[in-house]
Amino acid sequence: MTFCGVSKFIFENALKRRRVRIWCATVAVIVGLLVLEILFPEMRTLTCLSGEQPALVFLSVFCVAMFCEFIDSALGMGYGTTLTPLLLISGFSPLQIVPCILLSELVTGITAGVMHHRDGNVDFCNDAIVKKTALLLSILSFAGATAAVFIAVRIPRLWLNGIIAVIILSVGITILATIRRQFRYRTSHIVLVGGVAAFNKGLSGGGYGPLVTAGQVVSGLSSKKAVAITSLAESFTCAVGLLAYLVLQQGRLDFSLALPLLLGAVLSVPLATLVIKRLPEKLMRTSVGVTTSLLGLFTLCKVLLD
Repeated sequence: MTFCGVSKFIFENALKRRRVRIWCATVAVIVGLLVLEILFPEMRTLTCLSGEQPALVFLSVFCVAMFCEFIDSALGMGYGTTLTPLLLISGFSPLQIVPCILLSELVTGITAGVMHHRDGNVDFCNDAIVKKTALLLSILSFAGATAAVFIAVRIPRLWLNGIIAVIILSVGITILATIRRQFRYRTSHIVLVGGVAAFNKGLSGGGYGPLVTAGQVVSGLSSKKAVAITSLAESFTCAVGLLAYLVLQQGRLDFSLALPLLLGAVLSVPLATLVIKRLPEKLMRTSVGVTTSLLGLFTLCKVLLD
């Protein structure tokens, strides 16, 4: 390795260590302030920005959002799928949850795309296939979410969810069965998978990440690129869904839930993109395949039991 190469390596590692230190300090400050509020209820810091949300609830939502978005930014799936039922069980209503999750996914999707590009997991500027795929999925995200509003109400949700579950499970099994095989890039697969996933996202609010991430891998893209592209493309779907909600609900948004979700989700992204950079491609592909298969199986079981 040349002197310039060594210097670049040292500089990049120094920046990464600095990012981790800043991340740890930021999370420690937020958690510390919320713990102080729990111990001294009369003391208001972060919760004063989110209405009457108790500090313990704020801290719990913040930590869960950070964990779920870390998984999502690392594997391209799992944020809404995991977080929505947890919030429902905790007592939040769907009308509170959906727009707040869409807002946090919109922000974190763009943030994750930028960080993945910055960390070298993907090149949105110079990689023609990456640009083409991101553009296709973004267009399909808008079209699918819009179509879902006008068409999906006429389709039995049980049938649609069952079809989506089978597709997700099939794609996950395909990835695992062909773990050593390198696929040739196919635009037709991207169009099919992106359209179905965006339609499902607009209809049910979930199921986008597993299908699109796994679909890109089967279509010939590397797992790291697929995760980065999914994060960016999904943000467009969330933007359409959030706009529709704000128009229908006359601009109402529960900031007592939105703020801890946003803080937790955004703070997880810088660490997740660093983790992905260090993971071997085969391990990434296996992780995507296993996670996709499990989510597909879980969704199918849920449909059959309903």
